[in-house]
Amino acid sequence: MIKNISAMAAALSARGYLMVDVVNAENNFPIPDARVSVFRGDAAGEIVEQASTDQSGQTDEIALEAPPEEYSLSPDSPQPYADYSLSVTAPGFRPIRVDGTEILAETTAIQPVRMEPESSASEEASVIQIPEHTLYGYYPPKIAETEVQPVGESGRIVLSRVVIPQTIVVHDGAPTDRTAKDYYVPYRDYIKNVASSEIYATWPQSSITANILAIMSFTLNRVYTEHYRNRGYDFTVTSSTAFDQKWIYGRNIYDSISVIVDEIFDNYLSRPDVKQPILTQYCDGRQVQCLDRGWMTQWGSCSLGEQGYSAIAILRRYYGDSMYINTAEEISGIAASWPGYTLSVGASGQKVSQMQEQLDVIATVYTAIPRVAADGIYGEGTARSVRQFQSVFGLPQTGDTDFATWYKISHIYVAISRIGELNG
Repeated sequence: MIKNISAMAAALSARGYLMVDVVNAENNFPIPDARVSVFRGDAAGEIVEQASTDQSGQTDEIALEAPPEEYSLSPDSPQPYADYSLSVTAPGFRPIRVDGTEILAETTAIQPVRMEPESSASEEASVIQIPEHTLYGYYPPKIAETEVQPVGESGRIVLSRVVIPQTIVVHDGAPTDRTAKDYYVPYRDYIKNVASSEIYATWPQSSITANILAIMSFTLNRVYTEHYRNRGYDFTVTSSTAFDQKWIYGRNIYDSISVIVDEIFDNYLSRPDVKQPILTQYCDGRQVQCLDRGWMTQWGSCSLGEQGYSAIAILRRYYGDSMYINTAEEISGIAASWPGYTLSVGASGQKVSQMQEQLDVIATVYTAIPRVAADGIYGEGTARSVRQFQSVFGLPQTGDTDFATWYKISHIYVAISRIGELNG
């Protein structure tokens, strides 16, 4: 059911944007010529826009009505996003519907759609229902835990150092709910989903960054301490706000959040002499208060960002001056690590060749990206291919291979080549 449509009709005085990204659920390949219909209200309502995907499986940005931006900057405002439904069809694939895609003012929402071939035996739902945003709807408050998690004698920590995992196993419910489904989600996709579910992409960049750092540190604490597996479960985190963070199957993310995650995904929060990432708990600060626990409030972080606080200053305001940003020692599931500096025209060597090899494999699937020879020389042709890759995958279009671009190339390469499974 779509939320508060009649109440919002008179308040849609701004514009937001939607891009739909359609892939084959079996191999992550893009689906061109998929037909996307956008409805206001549910899928039986009025069609407001229609679009088709290009050879990269993406629509152009679709302009849609949204509430004013200021609604998303105050906790006492009406619903700050507009809800839309999507119907997606493509020859040879099962139709799929998405209800509740959330459009914020002056922000681009990216709606991922994974379509099952008609021949597939998968039992994935053909209707995705996105519930209310956590800052607007009501969700159970977090059950307090210590920020440094104890590990008893019977427990085990598999990792000897902090490692960014390739995949997060999300249990879509409370830990004891045996009927809840487990989803295998790439780490960065998980962080983008949680951040898009828990904060608004219209907030100041420093506020968004502070919240993403808290989300990543919390997640990596669960990974590092094997929190649930030490308790007999076969998953990394849950989607319950009482226990973990809110992850929503199939929900849209936002471009501003996606860019920040790609730039800092190997970071987490530390304290001196504490090896594990800090379990950075927080609350919204409106429906649930938590300042007396020394937690961050999400609405408070927005206000501090508007006052000009940096991300680390926001975090220290809540968690104390001993909190600092750390970097993981290893990133799993990648073919080659970043060289430590930006590659650009004129660069040469093995790292250039490694990047070119991966980019060329990607270009065989995402055919809008020009093919590139793995000659180890970063010329204008390589820069053009990198620039088009950046355009397709929502990165600043510089033509240079910086940290975010290098690991995005590696991430997409692994996704379409399945080398992670072959080496697992």
